Amino acid sequence: MGLLVALLAVVLAISGAILSLDPALERLGSAIPADGQISVATLAGRVAQHYPGVEQIQRSPSGAVIVYYNRDGQTGVDRIDPQTGQGIAPHVVSPFSRWMKDLHRSWLLDTPGRMVSGLVALTMLVLSVSGAVLLAKRVGGWRHLADPLRGNLIQRWHTQVGRIVVLGLLLSALTGMYMSAATFTLVPDGMQDEPDFPTNVVGGPSAPITALPALVAADLNNLRELVYPSPGDPTGVYSLSTDLGEGYVDPSSGVLLSYRPYGGFRQTYELIYKLHTGEGLWWLGLLLGVCALSVPLLSATGALTWWQRRQSMPRIVGNSAAHSADTVILVGSESNSTWGFANTLHEALRKAGLRVHTAAMNQLATEYPKAERLFVLTATYGDGDAPSSANQFLARLGKVKAPSKTGFSVLGFGDRQFPKFCKFAYDVEAALLAQGWSRLLDIDTIDRQSGQAFTRWGNTVGQLINHELNLVHTPRRPRTDAFALIERADYGEAVQAPTSILRFTAIPPQGFKGQLMRLFEGHGLPHFEVGDLLGVVPPGSAIPRFYSLASKSSDGFLEICVRKLEGGLCSEFLHGLQPGGRMDAFIQLHPDFRPVAGNAPVILIGSGTGIGPLAGFIRNNTGKHPMFLYWGGRDPASDFLYKPELDTYLADGRLTGLHAAFSRVQNGAYVQDRVLADATQLRQLLEQGGQVLVCGSRAMAKSIAQALDDVLAPLNLTVATLKTQGRYREDVF
Repeated sequence: MGLLVALLAVVLAISGAILSLDPALERLGSAIPADGQISVATLAGRVAQHYPGVEQIQRSPSGAVIVYYNRDGQTGVDRIDPQTGQGIAPHVVSPFSRWMKDLHRSWLLDTPGRMVSGLVALTMLVLSVSGAVLLAKRVGGWRHLADPLRGNLIQRWHTQVGRIVVLGLLLSALTGMYMSAATFTLVPDGMQDEPDFPTNVVGGPSAPITALPALVAADLNNLRELVYPSPGDPTGVYSLSTDLGEGYVDPSSGVLLSYRPYGGFRQTYELIYKLHTGEGLWWLGLLLGVCALSVPLLSATGALTWWQRRQSMPRIVGNSAAHSADTVILVGSESNSTWGFANTLHEALRKAGLRVHTAAMNQLATEYPKAERLFVLTATYGDGDAPSSANQFLARLGKVKAPSKTGFSVLGFGDRQFPKFCKFAYDVEAALLAQGWSRLLDIDTIDRQSGQAFTRWGNTVGQLINHELNLVHTPRRPRTDAFALIERADYGEAVQAPTSILRFTAIPPQGFKGQLMRLFEGHGLPHFEVGDLLGVVPPGSAIPRFYSLASKSSDGFLEICVRKLEGGLCSEFLHGLQPGGRMDAFIQLHPDFRPVAGNAPVILIGSGTGIGPLAGFIRNNTGKHPMFLYWGGRDPASDFLYKPELDTYLADGRLTGLHAAFSRVQNGAYVQDRVLADATQLRQLLEQGGQVLVCGSRAMAKSIAQALDDVLAPLNLTVATLKTQGRYREDVF
């Protein structure tokens, strides 16, 4: 929908932005009296001194006073100074402005064009609402809407601009839809409630206009229009329109006749008209104009993002129809990486002589009459949610009757660093079983797009269909940025645990993209927060290895803590880098691992390289909220990571307490021992609403959870309860 209406939306937005200048420009050229200083009668008297042939006086929403007159048979329109009644300049409506207004309202096509404008306004409303919902989902909920953004430069610009202007676009779209509906009488606007022409006119000679009571009582700031009676017409009356209503004024007695105040529908329409056009609210008009100017940028960045995602989709060759396939593959993917595995499976099964139908999970058919087997390959998005191509699957599944001869197998894709690894895949399997589908194979999972695990699963599938399957899939190398090592600190050699703290700076790309990064991001680093993940793609591999970030982009550097693993492709590559050396990597959002904003105490627990993000949290604790670190290493003489920095943080108040444990010293201990030893203090901190963040190995995290359950027992609390409350978060590997 966005692509189809992009051009129409851009034209509508640009024309609206141009028109938004009119109220402000008119306001600049208007002399506006203060409330109560000038009555309509006084104004009319001043005008009469300079315009004896006056026929009509108007006051625009911006405050400009305009006089229509007939002088010696020649008509004219002037803008006047209400303080003197003298003309300021001829009032000329720009042909360009008139043309632009016609373009904006009706595309120069009158009634059909007005219908198109209404539909475009509806589409902009849908795009604004859906964009806001998607943004909230991406950042982890509505309360995180202002959190830092992730993605490449185009995606961040699209999202950043969108969340700034979304309220303005929503207002423009809603008011535009209402006005369009009122044009076609789909909603009442109250315009039909006009006063009846009076039949009880006194007649006789006209009194001086300055003495007519109804005009004396009317304030100029409320005036919209005063139309004079035709000269020589004994039944003629003044027609008076104000912000409150309309009526007629007897020229002899000055009595207000047939007055009718505006009803609720008319007042509603005029308020919405004012909100849409900015007439009478020139400052709002300018704000909406600025918001409208974002539409071309949002259209361009949205189209580019769509194109990039479309390019990453594989082309499914020989895709059989759903009604004739004996094998069905359904895919749940957010960034299209799962489609690559599905395409490999599709090709292998097709070459094995099967008729294969592959589609998104959201395209689940009501029946597959010839299908014998269903394979579901799905990733998990965010905090255990369905990916975009599967977000309607569970609802659709409830309307599908389980076939008696079709069995299923679920393969989940994810990253074990996340707490809810492959959760949606498990949800899908449970839903299929609950609906009565039969299971062919137990659920299996793929960690970090492991080609070896996929091949192993393929061997199992081959046994199922009695045909050897060799599933070899090499994931497409992810888009990366280049970073150069600027500093390193080495630890742990003496205890056979070589560990390095590595700091990098960005190597901006050449050309236009690099110039944009330097201009808008200063240091050239992509945006990231402490606790987000860095996906490092080592030379000779397309599979990223993930490391928790110990810095945020505003620190001016990218920092990770890496232990060298024997035979570890990525860790050995990183440990071999010297200052100036280059790595290719990308940022992956990890919003579920960071302290919750507020003054509640923060308890940081980790071991080994898990100290990296914990040290980053402490570094950025500039508000000096209570923060306590429990950390375990091997020997303080060899691998006390971040010790100089931690001493500084203790001295300046960013770190409240440091409790380190070392296992390879006399009377050695582990970090869980320190936790148990400080049970009383930890209970007090948790009673104050404290939160716990744990980073390190899976075994360490399990030991910490067991220790904290013991600590929490007197409070009738558990780690599971803290997790439910969002007060216990893990980043484990």
